[in-house]
Order: sequence, then C-alpha cells, then structure tokens
Amino acid sequence: MEILKEISKEKLIIMVTHNSELAEKYSNRIIKILDGKIIDDSNPIDEKELDKNEKRQGEFRKTSMKFFTAIQLSLNNLLTKKGRTILTSFAGSIGIIGIALILAISTGVQGYIDKVEEDTLSSYPITIEESTIDMNSMMETMMGEVKKEDESREENKIYSIDIMDQVMSLLSNQVENNNLTELKKYIEETENEIKNNSNAIQYNYNLNINLYNPDTKEKNIRVNPSTVLDTIGMEQMKLSGTASIPGSSSMGMTKGLNVWTEMLDNDELLKTQYDLISGNWPTNYNEVVLIVDSNNQISDYVLYTLGLKDQQELVEQMRKIKNGEVLEKTKESSYTFEELLSLKYKLLLNSDYYNKENGIWIDKSEDDEFVKEKIKNAEEIKIVGIIKPNEQSLATAMQGGIGYTKDLKEYVINKSNESEIVKEQLANKKINVFSGLEFPKEGENKSFDFNSLSNEQKMQFSQLSSEELAKIMAAYKENANASYETNMTKLAAIDLDTPSSINIYPKDFESKENIVLAIEEYNQIQKDNNKEENTITYTDLVGTMIKSVSKIVDIISYVLISFVAVSLIVSSIMIGIITYISVLERTKEIGILRAIGVSKKDVARIFNAETLIVGLIAGVIGTGVTVLLTIPINHAILSLTGVAVTTRLPFIAGIILVCISVILTMIGGLIPSRLASKKDPVIALRTE
Repeated sequence: MEILKEISKEKLIIMVTHNSELAEKYSNRIIKILDGKIIDDSNPIDEKELDKNEKRQGEFRKTSMKFFTAIQLSLNNLLTKKGRTILTSFAGSIGIIGIALILAISTGVQGYIDKVEEDTLSSYPITIEESTIDMNSMMETMMGEVKKEDESREENKIYSIDIMDQVMSLLSNQVENNNLTELKKYIEETENEIKNNSNAIQYNYNLNINLYNPDTKEKNIRVNPSTVLDTIGMEQMKLSGTASIPGSSSMGMTKGLNVWTEMLDNDELLKTQYDLISGNWPTNYNEVVLIVDSNNQISDYVLYTLGLKDQQELVEQMRKIKNGEVLEKTKESSYTFEELLSLKYKLLLNSDYYNKENGIWIDKSEDDEFVKEKIKNAEEIKIVGIIKPNEQSLATAMQGGIGYTKDLKEYVINKSNESEIVKEQLANKKINVFSGLEFPKEGENKSFDFNSLSNEQKMQFSQLSSEELAKIMAAYKENANASYETNMTKLAAIDLDTPSSINIYPKDFESKENIVLAIEEYNQIQKDNNKEENTITYTDLVGTMIKSVSKIVDIISYVLISFVAVSLIVSSIMIGIITYISVLERTKEIGILRAIGVSKKDVARIFNAETLIVGLIAGVIGTGVTVLLTIPINHAILSLTGVAVTTRLPFIAGIILVCISVILTMIGGLIPSRLASKKDPVIALRTE
C-alpha cells in the first residue's frame, strides 16, 4: 500500500478486478478483457489521439522512478522494521568502530611522539660552530681502521694500528671555519627549508651578560657569570696554601654552570613546555622569568648564585671539611611567590668596568667602590614570572634558573657598541685604547718597554702618584700583546651579523632531515658559485635517537587496520545476506511493482537505496561510538601510564570511514538487488 500511495502521486491508478460494481464506483474508465482481447472500452481513444499517444510512446518508455522516490520507499520500509534496521546497522558499524578506534589511538600516540620529538630537539639542536672539525672522521679514526692482510706478517705476533698520527692530522688540518655571517644572511633573507622546518633559530655570541644583586651592602655579588665555584675555589686555595688551581678562573670554573639562560625565540613552544605558576611571561628586554622544577623546587646552587643565600656559608662549610668536622644538614629554605617576583638585578656592560684616566682606559673591575657606584646607576632587570616544566614535557629547553629573551642579549650588544670606549677603539683601529700604543704586528711577541714611550708620555707619567703610575704600568703590561680583535671581544663590541655559533631547533625528526638536506643544498649553492669557503660543517647532537619510533607506530597501526578490515568485509557480506532476506520477504511486493510498470532498474534502485541508508547509518554509528569511546580511553591511558595521550578521530578520517561504509554496504547489496530486479512478476505475484 505504501508503494501505491507513492505511485498515486503520478495521477495514475490501475485496478484489476472481477467486481463490476467496484469498477463502476471508483473508475473513470473501464476496459473489459476476455481471453486476452479487449471487448469493451467505456472511454475509447479516437484515431487522432491514438496517433498522438504513439508519438509519445517513446517518451513514456524513457520514464523511470526518481532516485529520491526510491530513497523514500526504502526509508519507509526500513522504518516499518526499526529493530532489525538498527541491529543491522550496528552490526555493520563494528568494522568501522574497529578501524576508527585504531586511527584515533594512532593519531593520539603519533601526536605524543611528535611532542616528545619536539621537546627532545629543543634540548639537542643542530649546532653550527664558527670553528669545527669533522667529528664523524674523528670517530672513525679513533675506532681504528682494518688493514688488509699482509703476507709478510707472522701469525704468532700482534701488530699495531697507528691512528694517532691520523688524529693529530685531523686536529691540525681539518679544523674548519664556518662563515656564519653568510649563513645567517641566507637564513634570514631568503625563503629556505632551514627556516621553514625550525621551531627556533638561536644566534650565539661571545658575550657575558654581567648582572649583580644590588641588595648586598658589603660586597658586590655578581649573579652572572656565576661566582659560586670561584668562591669555593678561592677558599680551597687559601686552606691548601696553593697559589692557583688549574681551571679556577671565572670562565673556566663556571663554564656551562651559569643559571641565566637565553630562552628559545618561540613563545608557543615555550608555553607548551612550561606552565606559568605566578606572574607573567616577559614582554620586554629587561624582564626575565624564574624557572623551578615540576615540584616547585629550585637548587641551592641557583639560590647561592642569585644571592638568595649567602656564599659565605659555603666558605664556612669548606673550612669545616678541611678541619675534619661533620657538616650539619642544611635547613630547607622556602620563598613566597611575592618574594621571588620582587627580585631585581642590575646590568653592567663590559665597557662599564673601564674608566679613562690620563688618556688611557683603566680596568676598574677590582675596585669595589667604582663597581658599586656603577651598579647604583645601572639598568634594572626584574623577575616578572615563575614557570615550571609542564607535566607532559619529557624534555625542556631550559633547566632551573633564570630565563631571559634574545632582546636582552641584543640590547647588551647594541648598548656596548654605543659606549664611548668602543667608539674610540673603532675610530682608531691601530691604537690600543688600554695603553695608547700601537697594536703589535701579526706574529710579533711584544713586551712592554718604558723606553718605547714618547717624551710627552714620560713627562705626563712623572707627574703621577705612585699608585696611579702602578695602574698605568699594569695596563701597559697586560695589553702589550693585545690586538684590535681581542679588545673588541673584551668590550663585547659584537656585530650581530657575525654570530659565534648557530643553534637550529627542528620541529620534529622529519624536519631535522629536511634541515640537513637544506644545509647540503646551501653548500652546493656555494660550490656552484665558486665560494667553497662558505660551505658549512655542523654537529648534530641528537642524531637519530628515536627516529624509528614513528615508523614502528605506523607499522603497528597498518597491521591492526588490516586485521580489522576483515571484520569490515564480513559486516558488508552480512548486510548483503540481510538484504537478500529482505528481497525474499518482499517478493510479492516486487511482483506488484513490476505489474504496475516499474522497471527492473527501478526495482534494483529501491534495494540499492535501502543498502545505502543502512551503510550510512552504520558509518554514522561507527564514528559516533568511536568519538564517545575516546573519552574513557584517554582517562584510562592517563591513569595507567601517567601520560596524557589525546586519542581523537580526525574529522576527515571520520568522513572517509562513513563513505567507505556506504560503498561497502552498497557493494554487498548489489547481488540481492540484481536478483530482485530479475524476478518474474507473474511468479512473484503468486508467492504467498
């Protein structure tokens, strides 16, 4: 009846009956047939109209049921069997759920791996030094080379492999200088894969950022470079009675132990690695952040360095150790956020340590009163925020201490270049501003000689006090063999276009490979332009540490998907069987449709539309259930492993899976729909 209602919309109803009264009551035209021949027609067609109908006969043959009508018929049939339709669709969705879950988990795990790669590479960048050697060649040489068997050798003797001459040769001949000025220009001024595949590119310079704690009254406490190890070293020398300790200089003992670290120039990456627990992130060159660990702790080394704890305590401990006394356990210290955010430090430039006296610049860094006065009027650097590593970050770019922006580094360099002493040295590159004498020529080992002074200088010095004269003589001796370049380095007069090293932080391991290829491409460009001196040799610290992890995850995902795909095919076959059962159940309906003029193609279209709807519902159920299941899966992974892996089904993947479900169910229903279209209407009408 549902089908007849739909057909009635076409304004044509045909009724076959033996009841003449029923025909008279409901029909507007009655045709009587006996033995297959028309014996009467209540509304016969004249010859003219017959001719018109014959002309339109071809047009009638071209008519067919609209696809939307087939959809409606199929939907009405499915709604009459809601329970079976839902169960069939759910059964068909099982394969979709399996594949969707694998894709969701794979996406989450891959996202976690990408984060691990990004965090790891933020600690191990590709480093390009101004001067470097080929470490690969060095390692190969140190491992020793296998020599070919020599027939003259005796079997019962051991022979040496001489590698030290090769090592010495590498050290002397293979030290290469990288033109970082040209590379920096290439990176910044051209569109290149080095820049496109990097989270950040850090340019380093031979620069000390001198910072002091202004709150100390007795002694000037320098917080960067750190003086903690210097303090311990000096006390050890006093106690042992030695004049010096190898490597006890400020630069030697504290190298790599400074707690002030330049942050990556990538706010987005930093905010994924660190949580801001108080204050705010730096927005200006004179703003820094304090970095604590995940448990809100900070080492006492940092506290001593920053002046929060008195370094004299370390001196006392060193004395107790020397005297064999037992050290008492240090009492734990604690600080409020407000106390730490109130910390401020003073910045001194390298040029601030020098004062012009009697025509030359004298180093006053050991003059506490002079330095204290400079500190009083110096630029202020303040802590504006406290950050700690994010719980999900396996590696971070910085450890505990102070993090500052590249703006502070560039500010120090620019201010140093603007200082009076640097301008004076730049104005006369042949005269040493620290002595007033000419720089020695290259290769010349020059010692200070009083007779080398001019008569004017001798007259001037004769009027000085013994203390002033001693300072000048010390300056002459100290700078006797200085050069223009060493003076500029001492004054931190640096060209921002000429870094001492470049750190490139790739986004992930694939990006790292792209950067390596881009550097090789850069080297090839330089060779093609006959500029081989500009080619780059670099050190890759991270190597291929976890390069294969992503491939393993992909392989596992593909294997699991192939297994689950079998269940998807089985589901499609099941839907085909259910569709065939539906064909058997609706045999009489098929006969009626064929009897009233519905074509074979239209019958097949009705059943194809039915399988399409079932496939669509199965796909939607599969993706919907998967999205819901990812919520408890994420919580389960977090509780079991402590790792926040965000499993999610990508939107595009969900759409594709729905389409796959529709296609497979339609394929599964092709044979039953074809069988339905081929049924003989006469036989179908007789079916009970």
